[in-house]
Amino acid sequence: MTNYLITGANRGIGLALATLLAERGDTVIATARDPKAASELLSLADRFPDRITLLPLDVTHDASVSTLARALHGRTIDVLVNNAGIIGPDRQSTLDMDFPGFLETLDTNTLGPLRVAQAVLPLLKKSGTPRIVTVSSMMGSLSSKQSDKIAYRTSKAAVNKVMQGLGTDLRKDGIATLTLHPGWVRTDMGGSGADIDVSESTAGIVKLIDTLTISNSGRFMNYDGTERAW
Repeated sequence: MTNYLITGANRGIGLALATLLAERGDTVIATARDPKAASELLSLADRFPDRITLLPLDVTHDASVSTLARALHGRTIDVLVNNAGIIGPDRQSTLDMDFPGFLETLDTNTLGPLRVAQAVLPLLKKSGTPRIVTVSSMMGSLSSKQSDKIAYRTSKAAVNKVMQGLGTDLRKDGIATLTLHPGWVRTDMGGSGADIDVSESTAGIVKLIDTLTISNSGRFMNYDGTERAW
């Protein structure tokens, strides 16, 4: 049994991950900004009351992250999954930018994962197999010159670098890190025309997590196990 903390577990990939993990017997601390309003997550917790714990978390608020850390004091976390994220503002072109929306995107997608990782680091250090997994996107790869949704792309490029650096700094503590592209998934964010179903993405993600060790730490991977260019 593995103890997971998943941010943004109220829908899409986060909800599917929590479901898959609970079904196979793992325990999951599932967070959302307002768990009481997350009907599917509430139903999942009713199905697995001994495996699913629901806690509120807004990754953009220091106070919310600190409250989460206090609520988890004394527990052990084996795997942190940084999944919470937003697509960004409607206007996010280099020629027409919603700058407050850009800042919100960076705060959620880039700073949020680092806030949470730092806050729960003592709980990860209690694990025999500590891992930090961050859901990023191929849209953040610097090998791509596409410019649509530039706020989102920039936030994912930035979180890739942050997590690459975090992996370097945590290697001495035996904490493995993985940054991953979940595929273009049919979720609210990905849209109905996306390439793959959420179940295919999450099955691949869990396989990557299961095989993540300090020896293969610090990579940027596709959900299907292939390596991506930073």
